[in-house]
Amino acid sequence: QVQLVESGGGLVQAGGSLRLSCAASGRTPSIYFMAWFRQAPGKERDFVAAITWPGGRTYYADSVKGRFTISRDNAKNMVYLQMNSLKPEDMAVYYCAAKTGRTSYSTGYDYWGQGTQVTVSS
Repeated sequence: QVQLVESGGGLVQAGGSLRLSCAASGRTPSIYFMAWFRQAPGKERDFVAAITWPGGRTYYADSVKGRFTISRDNAKNMVYLQMNSLKPEDMAVYYCAAKTGRTSYSTGYDYWGQGTQVTVSS
């Protein structure tokens, strides 16, 4: 089992920045992908960004490319999402996720955090 706890959400004005953190514990050596997803009210949960736990290769949704950066610190078992140039449409609950499988960086996640709210005011 892997446990994930997000932090860092909050209220920010459009154009501002936030950094989300995700602390992983448990069977972290089994993780291959770590990712961030988000869910806005009345919408499905969408992929935002992913990173390979061993090698640090990154993947992004088109909607956040160039504005968001995912990174990890293996020694601390942490994953981060730096969000710059935030837009009102970025407002959502952001979830950290982990998976052990090596196929598909955007689907099939096994473990999820509880989510952290990001609110962007226009």
